[in-house]
Amino acid sequence: MSFVAEPAYQHGSPSRTAVLMVNLGTPDAPDASSVRRFLREFLSDPRVVEIPRLVWAPILYGFILPLRPRKSAAKYESIWTERGSPLMVYSAQQALLLRGYLGQRGLDVDVALAMRYGEPSVASVLRELRARHAERILVLPMYPQYSATTTASVFDAVADELKVMRNVPAMRWIRNFHDDAGYIGALKRSVLEHWGKFGRLQKRDKLVISFHGIPKRSLMLGDPYHCECQKTGRLLAESLELDRSDYLVTFQSRFGRAEWLQPYTAPSLSQLASTGVRRVDVICPGFVTDCLETLEEIAIEAKQLFLAGGGKEFHTIACLNDSPAFIAALAELIERQMSGWPETSTDCSDTERRDVDAKKSRERARLMGAQN
Repeated sequence: MSFVAEPAYQHGSPSRTAVLMVNLGTPDAPDASSVRRFLREFLSDPRVVEIPRLVWAPILYGFILPLRPRKSAAKYESIWTERGSPLMVYSAQQALLLRGYLGQRGLDVDVALAMRYGEPSVASVLRELRARHAERILVLPMYPQYSATTTASVFDAVADELKVMRNVPAMRWIRNFHDDAGYIGALKRSVLEHWGKFGRLQKRDKLVISFHGIPKRSLMLGDPYHCECQKTGRLLAESLELDRSDYLVTFQSRFGRAEWLQPYTAPSLSQLASTGVRRVDVICPGFVTDCLETLEEIAIEAKQLFLAGGGKEFHTIACLNDSPAFIAALAELIERQMSGWPETSTDCSDTERRDVDAKKSRERARLMGAQN
């Protein structure tokens, strides 16, 4: 095995601590070739498709990749912005803001963004962090609910790169944050802000809490994703003081013919409309940034289904994106996970350390005061 070249070392070089944020990824452009390249990498991951390679490869290369990219590219084009893919735009903004929030808390750490599929790749960003002498890296998969299809795949990508490093950094992982108080609080705030604009739901209206689906087989084999989605939905509803009849947890984005987690979002919306539900508000807590699944699948396709079925009013609640409450929640989560690690560069002077400690104490006092 050959190892990647280590960054040039000089005696006394300061070591760094870093956070590696990893989201799913996105095509580089809303065209068929870019989507095909993205789908080829995504659907070749055995964590995503647990079908033997000899069976899956002919399906992937013979049917899906020749036919699906053009149709998917049209959907991407419908949500593309002047700045690019919404997922990439919001993810980059999250990383930028998180670096500032951590600095306000007295944590002198680097924050880097990678994508599990597409660019910037996990491998390339890890090498950049090592080049900046990051010797302690906290990996933050941007999936609140753990699943082997998402979170574990991030761990695989990181592990693959660590295999070829001669000098492996200290690593920590955030496995999930589906029930984190800050995350639930940020979701609650996003719903309340939405209701401040459009009014609260009335009797027989429904809050639909839609998560990305996974095959039911994964649940039966021990994947905790379904349970964590249900807990997120319950905690959010409780924070909003909703009765059980006021909300519904569903699962979207089914792919293929196998049974996936139920109830499915699209049929559920059609059924709600047919039974007299006048208005639905849909929130997707499993997506921390708006993307194809929220801006096109829910905001366009699902809306059309509900209205065509007799519903009168359909609203989507934006993902957490770069909301201050969410970034603050991530900063708090990261600080807890970094407990015991040096909080500043090892070459800081005593004066610099005292300044950082004082700044951190002031920030904690401010946060405690805001909570009281």
